[in-house]
Amino acid sequence: MLDDLDRKLLALLRVDSRLPVASLAARLKVSRGTVQNRIRRMQAPGGAIQAFTVRTRPEMEAARVRAIMCIEVEGGRSGAVVQALRGFPEVDKVHTTNGRWDLVAELDTETLAEFSRTLDQVRLIEGIASTETSILLATQKM
Repeated sequence: MLDDLDRKLLALLRVDSRLPVASLAARLKVSRGTVQNRIRRMQAPGGAIQAFTVRTRPEMEAARVRAIMCIEVEGGRSGAVVQALRGFPEVDKVHTTNGRWDLVAELDTETLAEFSRTLDQVRLIEGIASTETSILLATQKM
């Protein structure tokens, strides 16, 4: 279970996961050892931190084709559809929703041709009733 200090530490790491432990400790007003121990605990299996990653500027990935696919699922087939979507490396994330669409999939491909092939293949998944896809043209940081 995370306490307030853990949440504050995670918030700082989300902004810049390369901050030195000494800087994190100073900002949180705790010792370096406390920060090191908490990071180690949160990195352990089952902990809050799964991985540290690199976030690139959107213009560095301008050639990529990113999209949102809204999916209507037939009957109670959501689990099977999600399982099938896991087999597509182009499907970055799948969200369940409570609106008109049952699922929202985030797609990420390198070319329009790959994007088109992915759409054709996803639409053939048994249990998908209909889809609506929108290409993401630009991303605004909030």
